[in-house]
Amino acid sequence: MREWRLIYSEPMEGAANMAADEAILRAVAAKKQPPTLRVYGWNPFSLSLGYGQRIRDADLDRIIDNGWTLVRRPTGGRAILHGDELTYSVTLPEDHPIAAGGIIETYLRLSNGLMLAMERMGLNVQADPDGDEETGKGPVCFEVPSKYEITVGGKKLIGSAQLRRGGGVLQHGTLPLYGDIARICDALAYASEDTREQAKAQVRERAATMADAGLTVTWDMAATALAIGMAQALDIELEDGDMSDEELKEAEKLYTGVYTTEAWNAKR
Repeated sequence: MREWRLIYSEPMEGAANMAADEAILRAVAAKKQPPTLRVYGWNPFSLSLGYGQRIRDADLDRIIDNGWTLVRRPTGGRAILHGDELTYSVTLPEDHPIAAGGIIETYLRLSNGLMLAMERMGLNVQADPDGDEETGKGPVCFEVPSKYEITVGGKKLIGSAQLRRGGGVLQHGTLPLYGDIARICDALAYASEDTREQAKAQVRERAATMADAGLTVTWDMAATALAIGMAQALDIELEDGDMSDEELKEAEKLYTGVYTTEAWNAKR
């Protein structure tokens, strides 16, 4: 249980990233692979919608005009624009001690690792025990922290979501490194440009990037800090690895059969 696989992935498009996460989930749930921490990026920028989010929240024309893509996540929550960030995924069998108790308990354990990583990079962060994303009414994930998500200076810094399926647990989350946190509003549908600008101002008030918090860090620096923080907080040993051939084949099937299809991405 202490020996985990650590995968550093090259930046990929949104559909490929979601297919990879789910392929790893299936392998770990079946005990074919050990618990896995995957760290990755996105290229090009991609808007991801939560599993139950309405497709009409997205402005498809603007997304295309910007050269971005759209994908629906297998996890819940609200929209995130992925680009200038580090994304992590933790995949566990559901009977692993870190997954014990339920979603909130697992969030708390993993938040400890995220906090250690941020503190290692010099940030004074908190895990909000009272956050509740359901209190927010907008389509943007970063407007309101959920329970035990990481905040800095009262602003949401890391957004995460969790899925339990088929005997496995997947939690993935995003750490914005730099750029305009409100760019997401350029991928969403609003009644008017005034409304869009108001939404951008609100996002900037409630969310932050690492740069906003006063730190300039590279993706590699953040990835190293994350791996060390998780290893210390969870008392695990991380061994560098890659996706297996079986996982890569499964990811390709999920990419073509699910995550690039209109039936999946526009289903709500």
